[in-house]
Amino acid sequence: MTEMPAELGAADIMRVMELLPHRYPFLMVDRIIAIDRDESCIGIKNVTINEPHFSGHFPSAPVFPGVLLIEGMAQTAGAICCAHKLQGDAKPSKVFFMTIDKAKFRKPVLPGDVVEYHMRKISNRRFMWWFRGEAKVNGTLVAEAEIGAMLVTE
Repeated sequence: MTEMPAELGAADIMRVMELLPHRYPFLMVDRIIAIDRDESCIGIKNVTINEPHFSGHFPSAPVFPGVLLIEGMAQTAGAICCAHKLQGDAKPSKVFFMTIDKAKFRKPVLPGDVVEYHMRKISNRRFMWWFRGEAKVNGTLVAEAEIGAMLVTE
């Protein structure tokens, strides 16, 4: 089994796209920083008015959908799980969102905001991980949830 380095550092958008199958318009994380193995990280999402959901949510007062904040948390956690080797050379081919618990939405996220997804591992068993996530804008909590993911190797 290959050991992971103590600190992975960061993943730019190209690395994120290597780790996740998501693509525009459904990729909800632009980069990941402060990666500490599969223990914790911070995902970054730059919210822009050009995103397709703003044409309907809501045209006169655009608000980033809360469900997409949760998806961004899940993608951030999934990416660091995929980066973390499972067993020897086994590489995950997919990551599936399994559970969502204790979701709360505190403040709206608007175009121009930079969302930080602060993810911390709660536990993991074999191919399953559980994380606690907080979405923040300028240090203010805007959403939180506990999520679970399963990695699949083929």
